[in-house]
Amino acid sequence: MEKPSSEDLAASNITASKHDGDSPIEELFRRFQSGQLSALEFGQKVLAVSIPSEGNLTPDLDRLKRTGYPEVVFGQGKSTEAIRRVTERLLETTDEILITRILPEQVRVLADVFPSTRWNHLAKTLRVSCSQVPLDPDSVQSARRVGVVTAGTTDESVALEARETLAWMGVASELIQDVGVAGPYRLLSRVPDLRRCAALICVAGMEAALPSALAGHVGCPVIAVPTSVGYGANLGGLAALLSMLNSCAANVTVVNIDAGFKGGYVAGLIANIDRDANSQR
Repeated sequence: MEKPSSEDLAASNITASKHDGDSPIEELFRRFQSGQLSALEFGQKVLAVSIPSEGNLTPDLDRLKRTGYPEVVFGQGKSTEAIRRVTERLLETTDEILITRILPEQVRVLADVFPSTRWNHLAKTLRVSCSQVPLDPDSVQSARRVGVVTAGTTDESVALEARETLAWMGVASELIQDVGVAGPYRLLSRVPDLRRCAALICVAGMEAALPSALAGHVGCPVIAVPTSVGYGANLGGLAALLSMLNSCAANVTVVNIDAGFKGGYVAGLIANIDRDANSQR
C-alpha cells in the first residue's frame, strides 16, 4: 500500500459526518460501501486517519505489526521532552523500546520517568521497558546466536550498540574483541566459535581488512560495520567503508559508518528468521 499523501491526510481529517455518531473510519467505510471510494483509496485514508500526530512527532505505532519490531528512537538531535513523549506512546504498543545516540544528561531525566531502564553509556543506548529491567546482552538466550567481532578495542562502542540492539530483539550474542589483521593468529583461534553463529557483525576502522579475512573462514553472512577510527587518510571512516564495499568475499555486506544499530538489526533479522516467518503465517 502506498504511503498516504498530504492530500489524503487532509481529506481524512473528518470533523463532521453525514451520519450522526459515525467515527471517521465509519464514515470512510460508508463512503466505500456507497462506491464513493475505491478499495485503494479507502485503505489509504484509513491508514491516514489512524496515524497519531503530536506536534512535530508522529510515532509509527503500527510498525510492530508490519515488521515484527517497534519503532526505534534515534535520540541524536531530539530534545529530552520529545524522546519522553514518543517513548510513552510507543510503550502503549510494546513492552520494550530502544533509544540510540542518547546523551547522559537525557538518560538521567528519563530514568526518573521510566523506572525500568538499561543504559549502556559506551553504546549510547537506552532500553526502556514498561515491566522488568531489560536484560543485558550476556543474559539473553536464543536458539541462534550472532557473533560481534571487532578489529580493535577502539571499535568497542559501535560493537556494543550492535549488541544492545540484538538484546532488544531477543537475540543472544557473543563479543570477540581485538582480533584485527595485524595479529592474524588471534582470529584463527576463534574461528570454531564463529562458525557456530547464524550471522557475524564485523566492526573495523582504519583500512578495515578484517571483514574480508573473517568471511573467508565462515559460511554465514558477515555484516561489515566501518568505524570512524583511524588517522587522517581514514577520512572519518570513508576509507574503511570503501574497503569493505570492495571486499571480494561474497558473504560480506556493508552498512553505514559507525552504524552499530543497523548492523545489529540486520543480524537480528537473520538470527530470528525462522521465528519471524512462523509468527507471520
